[in-house]
Amino acid sequence: MHALHLIISACAVASVIGVDRNNFKTCSESSFCKRNRDLEPKDSRFHVVPGTINIGSGRVTFELLNDEASFVGEVITLVDNTARLMINEKAPLHPRYVVKDSLDGEPKTAPLKLEEQTDASVRVNFGSEGRASAVIVFKPFRVDFLMDKEIVTSLNSRGLMNFEHYRKPALVQHDPPAPTEATEEHHEGEEGQENHEQPPAEEHQAPPEPTYEDWTETYKSHTDHRPKGPSSLGMDISFPGVEHVYGIPEHADSLALKLTKGNGAHHSEPYRLYNLDVFEYELNNPMALYGSIPVMMAHNAQHSTSVFWNNAAETWIDVSNSLAKSGILSMLSYFHGSDETPQIDTHWFSESGIIDVFVMLGPKPHDLFRQYAALTGPTPLPPMFSIAYHQCRWNYNDQEDVYGVNKGYEDHDIPVDVIWLDIEHTDGKKYFTWDVAKFPNSKEMLDKLWSYGRRMVTIVDPHIKREDGYHIHSDASSQGLYIKNHNGGDYDGWCWPGSSSWIDFTSPDIRKWWAEQLSLSRYSGSTTSLFTWNDMNEPSVFNGPEITMHKDAKHHGDWEHRDVHNVYGMLQPQATGEGQVARSGGRDRPFVLSRAFFAGSQRFGAIWTGDNTADWGHLKASMPMLLSIGLTGLTFAGADVGGFFKNPDSELLIRWYQAGAHQPFFRAHAHLDTKRREPYLHDENVMQRIRNAILARYSRLPFWYTLYYHASKTGVPTMRPLWVEFPSEEATFSLEEEYLIGSALLAKPVTEAGVSSWDVYLPGKDEVWYATDDLSRYTGGQTITLSVTLDRIPLFQRGGSIIPTKERIRRSTVQMLNDPLTLTVALNNQGSAKGDLYMDDETTFDHHSGKYLLRNFEFTAGKFTSRNGDTAGSYRSESWVQRIDVIGITAQPATVTLTLSNGSQRQLAFYFNASHSRLVIRKPDVNIGEDFDIVIA
Repeated sequence: MHALHLIISACAVASVIGVDRNNFKTCSESSFCKRNRDLEPKDSRFHVVPGTINIGSGRVTFELLNDEASFVGEVITLVDNTARLMINEKAPLHPRYVVKDSLDGEPKTAPLKLEEQTDASVRVNFGSEGRASAVIVFKPFRVDFLMDKEIVTSLNSRGLMNFEHYRKPALVQHDPPAPTEATEEHHEGEEGQENHEQPPAEEHQAPPEPTYEDWTETYKSHTDHRPKGPSSLGMDISFPGVEHVYGIPEHADSLALKLTKGNGAHHSEPYRLYNLDVFEYELNNPMALYGSIPVMMAHNAQHSTSVFWNNAAETWIDVSNSLAKSGILSMLSYFHGSDETPQIDTHWFSESGIIDVFVMLGPKPHDLFRQYAALTGPTPLPPMFSIAYHQCRWNYNDQEDVYGVNKGYEDHDIPVDVIWLDIEHTDGKKYFTWDVAKFPNSKEMLDKLWSYGRRMVTIVDPHIKREDGYHIHSDASSQGLYIKNHNGGDYDGWCWPGSSSWIDFTSPDIRKWWAEQLSLSRYSGSTTSLFTWNDMNEPSVFNGPEITMHKDAKHHGDWEHRDVHNVYGMLQPQATGEGQVARSGGRDRPFVLSRAFFAGSQRFGAIWTGDNTADWGHLKASMPMLLSIGLTGLTFAGADVGGFFKNPDSELLIRWYQAGAHQPFFRAHAHLDTKRREPYLHDENVMQRIRNAILARYSRLPFWYTLYYHASKTGVPTMRPLWVEFPSEEATFSLEEEYLIGSALLAKPVTEAGVSSWDVYLPGKDEVWYATDDLSRYTGGQTITLSVTLDRIPLFQRGGSIIPTKERIRRSTVQMLNDPLTLTVALNNQGSAKGDLYMDDETTFDHHSGKYLLRNFEFTAGKFTSRNGDTAGSYRSESWVQRIDVIGITAQPATVTLTLSNGSQRQLAFYFNASHSRLVIRKPDVNIGEDFDIVIA
């Protein structure tokens, strides 16, 4: 069998039997991970050199020393209660990689004020209203960050900082070194480290001190040459007073991170961040998956804080708990008057780069979202079609198959906005091409879909088939656009096309070239209604170590792949999106879906959770996975509805649609070997339930779009854990199977088979919650048991909120642009409610030049008002208000009077249902952009 077929067959077997762990390293099989993890807490070997402290505008610089090398460090104070610690070698033999692509521009510094300086430490004050402080302790080196005079984050308080400086290869010896000055220094530098590759003592004469014998490392048949030698670094980060930490996606694990070390450890391995193509990944596992965001959020009832470890190399994180003492005890005692407090201890270590840590001090969850968005950028407002429903499969067979899918949705009156094509649509797996036998007239197909208001997405992966005459390969080969192997030739590996090379997206010039391939003249057969799916961009290399690229491959700037691995997959969708924008002359917003991601990926499009499986466990796991991703800035994310591998039964499929309809990115997708499962192919009862779930998504698109508008401004996720809105309610801290959509809707999808009841926790003892289907009213601060059927999932509107919807059934969002709106007003215990609505043309960048509409709604004391929420907006919508539902009103009104902005008045028809405490105000028929009042008397 051909080598590629063997590889693909192995992958197919993996998809049946689950992930093959033998393909992926454990910490003990990664030498730098083992060296760092073996370190024990103690006084740090690093100390600040006396007399090197320099306090300037917005930064404190200093020199650090350990037993063997000198380093430079700086604490930089940034705007909005944020700070940055950077540590690098003072005079490295080779430059060390600093990740810049993650950041949305250079972070803005903020002034600092010297509070105290002694021979032992320096304390500076910064941030909003001077609430934040940083204390740099000289010996042993430690940095504490305080908010309102309480330590919330402490760096190197356990003394686990490690920084393997670059050395000359001559220092690597198998025999005991001669007692020269150089080797003595080398030996001292190995304190606390082990050479795990040495055989047992009885089989090999070990040197007096461990030496760096792992300048090369072999995993299976692959050799990593490490021409610069070991270069790992690490540091412990502690969160006093905290018992729950979140983030560091992507892992198929719980929302609140589990302990990986010490008493009570749930996992024996650290959490790993290393973008990998993992077939049918396991649940409840800290193994690396497709994306990596090195951001962790710590939360308790008093405050929230987060850290961003800005490093794109392979990274591992241990999580343990303890009582705060030792290094930070004195500071805590000073402020708390207590000897100990619970804390979460984490230990971060990366293979290369520098120590570059951002600390965001909150103090509340919404503050953290804003602070992180200021660093890495928020999610830009996506086009409306992209947050609607998508239909995908590997693969729709040909042009007629696509027409049949479109017809199936039409005939059964089910909305869909995008139909997707996987790798089989291409000419022999050559991207930016079409198989003309299957798709003889792609433009005709795209135009026909567009006549229904539907778009198409095609897959474009980063691996390029090495075939003579293929224009992408010819250009990339002749112009030097490929990643190089360690010897300087084009990197050549195996992926779907067979022998392949990978575009080097780390080069800005090469990204520009890639963007040009999206032009209508270069991408033959494309139109402006065609968008892009970047898959396999971890990058996946079928015959590479851990199914990815060799770490000693070379990138632009002579950086090794080990330095840039986790950021690589983010740079392809960046270039792809820029190409889509350029294709439209800068007018239209792009849409790109990526499998790999990193900090900052939110700026370039959506992601999904990869190759999940059609079982109940994967449906349940999608909730904490998406919540974790959203907490770390990437709010535009979803999971394949129905599961990618295997065949869901009808109950699981219905439940998955009901969940997916209430998650940020809503796409159905399935493996090549699965049965066809488009909604209209099922029996009437199943189809109608799926259809109702899709209709629920479309009706609430105005609400979702408004949430994405706020995300684009503040970085707040659209899908949120309950504790984000109820930060002092400890009962919410570990909840992961229910979540909030914005702050107004609470969803708890059914994730078990055959259930007739479902427990739901409703937060907030002073809150009111209304079931959206039967309008039942519940008080918060309790767990309720709700009866459920296949037609129902628990979904509640929060009292005090106003939600905009569109109730007309349309085939796609294009037809819905000017449809009328319904406003659902859910009253709280005070009889009031607030909400808003954002609108624009849903497609272009014209909103950047003021063509948008923001409306603020309020109901209080029997009066509903609609006002302009932003006078800078100038968009004129054709939509009008069709109905206003007021839920929680207790008495039937005598009159309902509409007053327009010009002073004119008229009486409105209404309907009152006493059993549901519901007032329906019919046909106000006022343009949504106009100010108006409605008085209920």
